[in-house]
Order: sequence, then C-alpha cells, then structure tokens
Amino acid sequence: MNTQIGLRERRMTMMTTFADGIPFPLLGMGVMKIADDAVPAAMLAAVSAGYRAFDTAPVYANEIGVGNGMRDCGLERADIAITTKLWNARQGYDETLRAFDDSLAALGLDYIDLYLIHWPVPKLGRYLDSWRALIRLQEEGRARAIGVSNFTVAHLDRIIGETGVVPAINQIELHPRWQQPELRAYHERHGIVTQAWSPLGRGSALDNPPVTEIAAAINRSPSQVILRWLTQLDIVVIPKASSAGHLRENIASFDFTLDDQAMATMAKLHAEDGRFGPHPDAFEMM
Repeated sequence: MNTQIGLRERRMTMMTTFADGIPFPLLGMGVMKIADDAVPAAMLAAVSAGYRAFDTAPVYANEIGVGNGMRDCGLERADIAITTKLWNARQGYDETLRAFDDSLAALGLDYIDLYLIHWPVPKLGRYLDSWRALIRLQEEGRARAIGVSNFTVAHLDRIIGETGVVPAINQIELHPRWQQPELRAYHERHGIVTQAWSPLGRGSALDNPPVTEIAAAINRSPSQVILRWLTQLDIVVIPKASSAGHLRENIASFDFTLDDQAMATMAKLHAEDGRFGPHPDAFEMM
C-alpha cells in the first residue's frame, strides 16, 4: 500500500500538463485567508519546502503580498507559477481586461501563468464575454494559460461551444465526500485539468475512518493520504497551509504511492450530500 519513490521520480510525479503542453505543478499553495503582509514569509517557507505554484485572487486581498513573496523567494520568475482570478463584480469583456491589468499591477508582473474566471455567476450573464476577454489575454501572451473556476458542465458547454476554446483547467470544490465524478469525466473527455479547492474538506475529511485507517497502515498522515489520492488521479491540489511543518507534510505526499485497494477505498467516500460550498448556479457575491 505504501510504495516509496526516489527524488527524481518525485519531481516527475509533481507535475501535470495542460492540453496545449504547458507543464503545471500538481501541488500548489493556496493563500486564501493569509494576510497580505504575511504572505511573503509563508511563500518563502513554501519555496524552501519545494513549492513552485501559488494561488491567489483579488477577493483574497493579498495579490501585492504574493508579488512581493515571489520576488523575495530567491527563484527566477520562470520557476514560479502564479494563479489569480477574475472576481464576479468585474465580469464583462472590457471590465475583464481592466481587472486583469489591475491584478498584473498589484502582483507587479509582466504576465500571469494562469488566469481564471472565479465563478460563473450565470444570473449576471457575463461569463461568456469574460471568457472571450481571457482568450484575448492569452493570445497577447499576458496570460500563459486560461481557465475557469466553479464551472458546471452547462457553463463549460456554453463557452466551448461559442468560442471553440477549451479551458486549461477548472478549479472546483473536490474532496473525499464530494468527488464530482460526472464533472471530472467531462474534463477528461475535453482535456481539461481538474483542480481541487479545499481538498481536505475544510479539515472534515481528516477524521474519516477509512482515511485514518489507510494513513495508520502506511504510517502517513490523513492529509497526505488525501492529497496523494488526488494527485495520483492527476488532480491539481491547492491546500491552504502557512506553517513550515504543514507545508513540508503536504509536499511529502509525493514520497509514496497508494495501491489500487486504497484508491478504491477513497473513491467510495463520495456522498451526494457532501458539498459544503455554494452551488455555482447560486453563488452571486459581488
């Protein structure tokens, strides 16, 4: 159940690839709820542990800190992948372009590695125009890759059908009790990478008996088991962690592999009432 892997193999297993060939880390650091002035120190600890991807958004109010952290971490710009997002109130073609410029200025960057539409907000009726603006930003080279967050099959069908451009990634709520098998199957058919926010289920999944039993059997932590289950499925994870200990623990999830029995056990934990976040059709916070 617990197969150790070497450093070279670990580095190879830590990456996925977008449909257009762009490599992207399977494990990143989410900075939601980390204060702007605390982000640089947290990023330095993360880089020291081996992290190379960081996920922020204007609504997190820490894009300036992420930019500072990137410049202070001692790595070249090309070695760091920065994700930020378009907030709901700024949707629409022209406004999306302005919002992107604002994020670029706050981060102090020349380009963004991955730019996402944060929520579809279908009642607003602007996510298609926003997607067209993201396509332009990618064509201009200012966004290396573009994607979406919290989009359902219906939302994806619309933007792909209207533009012919498939998102590189869809960042969605995904954890042991809410595994979104239908949406993941759609992603696989269309070459969309799945990214999980709150992969640990806001901590609730850590006490799940099947998870703790697997962890005890292989002398690993429950969080490592969950993260490795997801990354073995080629799902990108962005757990929030700011302490050096948790950062090292999370990235050490690449030091082993789960066997087929453990993977099958994890797959059985899905529950129809497992969602804890809002439904994408209902979330309208502006």
